Amino acid sequence: MKKGLLARTAVGLVGGALLIGAAGAAVADEIGNDEVDVTVDIAALPDAGALTLSVAPGSAVLTEGESADPDQRVFEGTLPTVTVTDDRDAIPAGSAWYVTGQASALASGDSSIAPGHLGWKPKLLTQSADVAEGPDVDTVLDGGPNNVGLVDAEFLAIAFDAESAAGTWQATADLLLKTPKNVTPGSYSGTITLTLWEELS
Repeated sequence: MKKGLLARTAVGLVGGALLIGAAGAAVADEIGNDEVDVTVDIAALPDAGALTLSVAPGSAVLTEGESADPDQRVFEGTLPTVTVTDDRDAIPAGSAWYVTGQASALASGDSSIAPGHLGWKPKLLTQSADVAEGPDVDTVLDGGPNNVGLVDAEFLAIAFDAESAAGTWQATADLLLKTPKNVTPGSYSGTITLTLWEELS
């Protein structure tokens, strides 16, 4: 029995040595390689909507009208239609939005008319209790408490509750430019910057 056990043990050791020797002698040679392209199509997530502002193409052209004051000249026009769309799937609770307008000076060569001479009367084209038009803004040549012109950002339209006002809204404004009678003649141009704001509670 002892001879048989020793024989089996010796065979096992020799076999182990052979296996170890074989592993140590293995050498990997690079024969060649190739590349595999990986492609994947990732579909866009469903559109969650957005709060956006757009203005109809064109400019506001002011033409001279009748002045009730012999020392002033009056020019009238209409703001291109302003559209606010809110089609978001999730509108923040308690949020509000509003559109403001602010004018630059009107320039013609070396002459200019300060933005305080330009006022407006906002008008909603989409009627609802959910959106309100901004207050009238008179020019610096008018009387009254709001005779500041469009020097600073003034309200065109306001949605106090954005959730209730979800949808599409349109507004415009009657524009009024008042100048002294002796204003320098010329072709004047400037800009009204319209901005959409969102306020979160």
